[in-house]
Amino acid sequence: MNILVTGANGQLGNELRIVAKGSQDKYIFTDVTEASDESINMLRKLAGEDVHTDTVRLDITDLEAVRKMVSEQEVQVIVNCAAYTNVDKAEENYDLAELLNAKAVENLAVAMREVDGLLVHISTDYVFGAEPYNKPCTEEQQGTPTGVYGQTKLHGEQAIIHTGCKHVIIRTAWLYSEFGKNFVKTMLSLTTTKPQLKVVFDQVGTPTYAYDLAQAIMVVLDDFKDAIIHGVASNYEKTGIYHFSNEGVTSWYDFTKLIAELAGNTACNIQPCHSDEFPSPVKRPAYSVLDKTKIKEVFGIKVPYWTDSLKKCLSTML
Repeated sequence: MNILVTGANGQLGNELRIVAKGSQDKYIFTDVTEASDESINMLRKLAGEDVHTDTVRLDITDLEAVRKMVSEQEVQVIVNCAAYTNVDKAEENYDLAELLNAKAVENLAVAMREVDGLLVHISTDYVFGAEPYNKPCTEEQQGTPTGVYGQTKLHGEQAIIHTGCKHVIIRTAWLYSEFGKNFVKTMLSLTTTKPQLKVVFDQVGTPTYAYDLAQAIMVVLDDFKDAIIHGVASNYEKTGIYHFSNEGVTSWYDFTKLIAELAGNTACNIQPCHSDEFPSPVKRPAYSVLDKTKIKEVFGIKVPYWTDSLKKCLSTML
């Protein structure tokens, strides 16, 4: 099977490079930038010298460029890891966020519909937030985003569904990894260098180790490959929206406390605070725990507990 990965130099894209190592399928890793030396070194540290490190340039905002790539590489599946993810800056860059999170996504969906392929698209818990939820969000729950980032990601989901292509949309949350910039790496640095730190305790969700999400995506890809082998891919019955994060629930404050504890950063005095002590141009979801029942039942995926995954990630970073 020929698989195109967009946003391949981001957190999830790099984890997909690792889990795809040794696969009999053909992977084309694409991005608009080259992989950094730091990322390449980490990839080789985690997966060896023969891990996928090459990047093919592809601008997914250009439909004809996407069509050309799909045709030349005979792509059967696109895994879209590309997105505009700066939540605060999205408030003043609506057009760019809409272009990357909705219009470009529609391009990928159109390209897959034209070849009867599958689009695996990564979305976010930020499609929720305006309603005072107090139980895990399900896939059928109405999207109520509180800012531009969530709005444009929801528009991307809607664009995929409107095109009618086969799709598996996976909403995730609080993503971190050994790659790029993320909350875990930031807190590692701050708890090492600051004598005191305030972290919000009134925003609750679940951290997600990007490696675990990449593993879940591989299960979806193998399932679709099996459908192709058995001649039933044209009527793929598992099209739809799914949720994936690690198991469990925590706050940003408790998340930080465990990061510091595992790293041995005991000198930093970490204090809980309210969200309004850190003014932001966008209101973040106060509760965005995702219900993962559907993806576990449909694809038979086992989801690791968040603290276990954090320990695994930190063991390689430290």
